[in-house]
Amino acid sequence: MTLLDAARAALPSMLADLRGYVEIETPSDDRAALATGLSWLDGLVTERVGPATSSSTVEGGEFGDVRLLEFDGSAADPVLLLAHYDTVWPVGTLAGMPFAVDGDRITGPGVFDMKAGLVQALWAARIAREAGLALPPIRLLLTGDEEIGSPVSRPVIEKAAVGARAGLVFEPAGPGGAVKTARKGVGIFRVDVDGVEAHAGLDPTAGASAVDELARLVLDLHSAADLDAGTSVNVGVVGGGSRTNVTAGHAWGEFDVRVSSAAEITRIERVLDGLAARHPDAAVRVTGEWNRPVMERTPQTAGLYGIATAAASGIGVDLSEIAVGGASDANFLAALGLGVLDGLGAHGGGAHARHEHALVSGVVRQTALTAAVLHALA
Repeated sequence: MTLLDAARAALPSMLADLRGYVEIETPSDDRAALATGLSWLDGLVTERVGPATSSSTVEGGEFGDVRLLEFDGSAADPVLLLAHYDTVWPVGTLAGMPFAVDGDRITGPGVFDMKAGLVQALWAARIAREAGLALPPIRLLLTGDEEIGSPVSRPVIEKAAVGARAGLVFEPAGPGGAVKTARKGVGIFRVDVDGVEAHAGLDPTAGASAVDELARLVLDLHSAADLDAGTSVNVGVVGGGSRTNVTAGHAWGEFDVRVSSAAEITRIERVLDGLAARHPDAAVRVTGEWNRPVMERTPQTAGLYGIATAAASGIGVDLSEIAVGGASDANFLAALGLGVLDGLGAHGGGAHARHEHALVSGVVRQTALTAAVLHALA
């Protein structure tokens, strides 16, 4: 039996697991719900992969805990399998967006991002073992705060990468099932402007308008974008002022920056350092940080992609690659010099949207593909 045949035979069980998983809602900001979800996953992992050789937990505080499960294998260096179990959907979404399978389409909150991916990863290890294939030692890392920037899990992810041969991340696949070998870095920033209030009608020259300053800064920020270099800047939320007849004493804007290279991070930082008010009585301050580093297509990732394409070819699957603007926890792994393949999760679409869906055919393909890649890395 081929790996694709094995995945097809396991499909009813995989869909049953996925239903159980989706029907446990796990929003990033609900610690109790996340604890319930992680406990359920502990049982699923044991049932599908077997007892872990070791297990450790980092408490998430107000967010979800981070669980690291390790399994023995036949190679020297482990492979890190990374998946998050939190979703963007609040508890109660399931009532109006239930799990359902209609032909090739699977719907439900979090089914695409990224619950199907984790189910596929577990079954990939299972069917590879049942086929008698060698597997590397596996480090399975389950995180509960990816959708809000991984504030707790980032150092755990970086520690788990130490000594690993490769990182496989089960975020949704790209178009046509492409793996993601490059992602943009992301910065989330805020600009605050302090002006001087005055009566806008009686003495229009007496104050310093923070709104006027902010408007000019928005133009400066947007002009810093360089789409040819892969850099976008978007001031997405603004506010300020108190009344229409008062020169604004304060204004603010929040903005998102996406970059494709470390050089662009440096350039944007110079732009931010240079932001200044035109009016001598106004002041500007910028706060925020780079939430995720750039995931560049490094030689290590290129080599891993070569291994994966050969493994895919061996089971009759054509595997392409893509660079995307979104970021994930894969960015952290790549920044450490680890070869990373992201997008080994679901085929489908609609992440974070009401039309979120995964494809049944993709579950079969991705499970078999992951099993083949794991075996190749052994």
